Amino acid sequence: MKSLVWKIGLFIILIFCIAYASSAMDKGRPYYEKRGYVLWDIQTEEKIIALTFDDGPHSTYTTQILDLLAQYNAKATFFVIGERAENMPDLILKLGQEGHEIANHTYTHPYKITPEKLEDELKKTNEIIHDITGTYPLYYRPVGGTYDDRIINTAVENGYRVVMWSWHQDTEDWKSPGVDKIVSTVLSGAKPGNIVLFHDAGGDRSQTVKALEEILPKLQAQGYEFVTISELLEITSMSLKN
Repeated sequence: MKSLVWKIGLFIILIFCIAYASSAMDKGRPYYEKRGYVLWDIQTEEKIIALTFDDGPHSTYTTQILDLLAQYNAKATFFVIGERAENMPDLILKLGQEGHEIANHTYTHPYKITPEKLEDELKKTNEIIHDITGTYPLYYRPVGGTYDDRIINTAVENGYRVVMWSWHQDTEDWKSPGVDKIVSTVLSGAKPGNIVLFHDAGGDRSQTVKALEEILPKLQAQGYEFVTISELLEITSMSLKN
């Protein structure tokens, strides 16, 4: 009898562990896309691209990037770190005033995080951005692009859409791979509806700035328009209506 009870208990624990692991694992891109939880890029024939920048703001590199974007009438989305935004409110305000989108990239940029800690970090950054700009961010990008079902659900339950990037448009500029490499990654893979990943802080981003000096005019010459994530999604909605 004791053996049977022990086996039943072990079976229940095993089922619980499997269920927990299943809920925590990445269900895959189709699952999240179908539910509108996560965005990687959109399908469109319009020559639009969303440039995104993580880890800022930075007093030097973000400012240089803003100057370049203004030169080409380009809009972008900046996934900012809360504690950095808190220390540079004027630069956050400038982002908004110049028509760029400000999104949430956590408060302290932790690579490993529990759902409870993520909720706290999202809320702190949320309030900082609102206090500076008067608006709340709509989008969140996981640090390092790392996510599982609990992280996605936590973000969604707190009112965020998770934004990743087109996998072929990861410039890996944080590795300082060289200006030519960054330029080649973006130009060779550019397709309508792409989301491109850059970084404007977290290290020496001079290569990113120099690469943008080449990327922006070349893509513009090909007929591309640079839009925010919200503008990208608006075009998707219009396409569905038509």
